Amino acid sequence: MAVTGIVNIKNEKVGEVQLNDDLFCIEVKPYILHDIVKMQLANRRSGNACTKTRSEVHGSKAKPWRQKGTGRARSGSKRSPVWRGGGTVFGPKPRSYSMKVNKKVRKLGLKMALSTRFAENRLVVLDAFTLDEIKTKSFVSVMGTLNLDNALVVIPENNDKLEKSSRNAVGYKVIPTDGVNVYDVLLHKNLILLQPCIDQLEKRLLS
Repeated sequence: MAVTGIVNIKNEKVGEVQLNDDLFCIEVKPYILHDIVKMQLANRRSGNACTKTRSEVHGSKAKPWRQKGTGRARSGSKRSPVWRGGGTVFGPKPRSYSMKVNKKVRKLGLKMALSTRFAENRLVVLDAFTLDEIKTKSFVSVMGTLNLDNALVVIPENNDKLEKSSRNAVGYKVIPTDGVNVYDVLLHKNLILLQPCIDQLEKRLLS
């Protein structure tokens, strides 16, 4: 098993923890990470764009002018796509952009993302992370002490003080273990795990 140090919010080493090789030391296959990130971004799209065809746009069905004798081009409807205010040809309609990736592959992708951060030496394990009040300055100060300018912070459970303190801090995000995903792990340069999160991730991904 791999071993990494545990630090406190003052960046002082307070111990060591063993990391499961099946979770943090597996072979990384970029195409799997690509598929999962592509799926996550696609599933975020709303697909609500909608245009009106010539049958849906408001307007009279009457012929604007007679067919012959006016000297103008023949026209049959004010709803024609070639007219200003007419319908749209082949315009977007509400649709779903969702993609599916097998559950086993999603689990494997998250293991690969965690392994990537550990291999790059960008994984930090904290013993605890608490704030006395909701204050962005306090959160940024801790990140400065840890020398991390861009990081995803994973906590065991929801913590309003930490989550709200990080909202206005550019480059940082705080999420509970249940919300850890491939996109967020790869989006941030560093990964911070609170020590209890390691056991939670093992139960989630190795069971």
